[in-house]
Amino acid sequence: MNILIKSATIIDPKSEFHNSTQDILIENGTISKIANQLDIPKGYQVITLDDLHVSQGWFDSSVSFGEPGFEERETIENGLATAAKSGFTSIAVNPNTHPVIDSNADITFIKAKSNNHPVTLLPIGALSAGSKGEDLAELYDMSTAGAVAFYDYKSAISNPNLMKIALQYTGSFDGLVCSFPQENRISGHGVVNEHITSTKLGLKGIPALAEALQVARDLFLLEYTDGKLHIPTISTAKSVELIRSAKKKGLNVTCSVAIHNLYFTDSTLTEFNTNFKVLPPLRTQADVEALIKGVKDGTIDMVTSDHTPIDIEQKKVEFDHAQYGSIGLESAFGALQTIFTTKKTIELLTKGKARFGLEASPIQIGQKANLSLFNPNEKYRFNKTNIFSRSKNAIFENETLKGKVYGIISNNKVVLNS
Repeated sequence: MNILIKSATIIDPKSEFHNSTQDILIENGTISKIANQLDIPKGYQVITLDDLHVSQGWFDSSVSFGEPGFEERETIENGLATAAKSGFTSIAVNPNTHPVIDSNADITFIKAKSNNHPVTLLPIGALSAGSKGEDLAELYDMSTAGAVAFYDYKSAISNPNLMKIALQYTGSFDGLVCSFPQENRISGHGVVNEHITSTKLGLKGIPALAEALQVARDLFLLEYTDGKLHIPTISTAKSVELIRSAKKKGLNVTCSVAIHNLYFTDSTLTEFNTNFKVLPPLRTQADVEALIKGVKDGTIDMVTSDHTPIDIEQKKVEFDHAQYGSIGLESAFGALQTIFTTKKTIELLTKGKARFGLEASPIQIGQKANLSLFNPNEKYRFNKTNIFSRSKNAIFENETLKGKVYGIISNNKVVLNS
């Protein structure tokens, strides 16, 4: 692959070319030249796009597909294509398939399905066998096969002793334990945030307390075990406060927030649109403000699209019976750009790499080309024409977003949106 990118503004604080507009020559997948003006070599692909910006390739720490078992929701092939068109060069994929990804063979299968793709797929293995919360899965064996973390996706570990053992055991091979922040005995049969809106709508609520209790418990266990913990998709002001305090203590903890929990509040639920049924639920304006503050001060380490395709049969039903989740890869960049600056947005889309074992890829001569290409200024209304996923359950449908993704260059391949 030989490419010349013309007149691209580089957004990469790790690069000496940060904030400058340069031509970038890529030969055999490696950046060979960066300069104000480069001649076009014969036979090279030339990329010239309006208001073109490039950054290090983006990473998403929580993506769900469907294969194996739920291919009607999403396949690995189309899911990876969606990630590429959405600007992501690497994604961590959750184990919520059928069967659940909980063995060496399962991890090997998932990785093999993504071989030779522009997007690097990092498999997450289940923490417990079958994600049932009863016995630990084959954590070490999955690690040797390439699992980057262990997580019962959206399933809280109710047994504190199981979480304690997981944190202790994974310490022997530097494994990363993920724990969904919800105490099920408090959340009960709730489907939305417990607040004024839930009362008005007559829907059962999930108290913020359910999240805070689980986070507090896991942080106590982390301190006891000296383990390595990631808390995905927090949603409350109290969680931010608890994690901020834990980091001050020096605990080895990181956390993420779903982009929709930074954007929407539970007040959007008035029309019972099941695309807004997500877990953790949309919370209050005070929670959103605390989450944004946590992102800005570094308490929250990364953002995720929490991309969860759900087929129409599981969404076009009564709110109580609809499945949780929204697709989010396609809208991630544009939504973040409505909240943060371009520089901060790119930081958030690349910051989680190290935690999940990925090396940084600065835009420098001699480095492998791992790039996301975008126009940060174009505004548009997000609709079905912007959706590449097989499922169409998009929480951001009809929202005005900012920033157009052009594609990626990664793994010696290029993907550009037409």
